[in-house]
Amino acid sequence: MSIFKQAKMEEYDKYAQEGIWALDQVDHPDYYGGEENPYEAINVIEAWGLDFHCGNVVKYIARHKEKDNPKQDIEKAIWYLQRYLKTLGD
Repeated sequence: MSIFKQAKMEEYDKYAQEGIWALDQVDHPDYYGGEENPYEAINVIEAWGLDFHCGNVVKYIARHKEKDNPKQDIEKAIWYLQRYLKTLGD
């Protein structure tokens, strides 16, 4: 569990000042499963050699239940899939 899920809301400023918040949000954020998760989105994307479009689809699907607006992440995944389909032609 992230230090931020354990911390109280009023402690966020302290972490932000120390630079911890920014690092946690960039390097293995909880909504991607965290560093201990071998199936963290970036690991799967790299292991499967996915391109930009398909990598984003995996990313948005992987994190959608952990975000405030899961429907929006699914819509983003669909948008990337539709854009990718256009590149494939007929």
